[in-house]
Amino acid sequence: MQKKISNLPFTGTPEQEAKLKEVIAKHSDDPGAVMPVLQEAQDIYGYLPIEVQTMVAEGLNVPLEEVYGVSTFYSQFALSPKGKYDISVCLGTACYVKGSGNILDKLSEILGIEAEECTPDGMFSLTACRCIGACGLAPVITVNDDVYGRLTVDDVAGIIDKYKKADA
Repeated sequence: MQKKISNLPFTGTPEQEAKLKEVIAKHSDDPGAVMPVLQEAQDIYGYLPIEVQTMVAEGLNVPLEEVYGVSTFYSQFALSPKGKYDISVCLGTACYVKGSGNILDKLSEILGIEAEECTPDGMFSLTACRCIGACGLAPVITVNDDVYGRLTVDDVAGIIDKYKKADA
């Protein structure tokens, strides 16, 4: 599954940039620094937009292609910000066979975003994942740490409303 680049503009702060520069300086002499610097950069920003990847590449004096390659290869890295409520839809075999693709489509319709995107208000993000290890509950979604299983498309709107009301 190819990672999508964020649909939201980059909003990094000077404080975040200063922290990133400290991290880069700390690792500037390490030969394999790209991975640990990206891990710390994601901790600082919450994701790895191209602007952050560029700062890492320039700071470590490595090609941007190398940084981008690491950022897109490893599943631990996100190229899009996560919303306050990060919704993951399992598309593993058991879930998919039982309709998780339709659930993902319904979530996209309700939220107005595609997988790997975040709503403009930062409230919801949507992720398609391969397996969360709850095959007996298929189809399954998670909203942050909450697990919802044995879902139908008709359940989706109520789940979204629950989180919208919690923020009202």
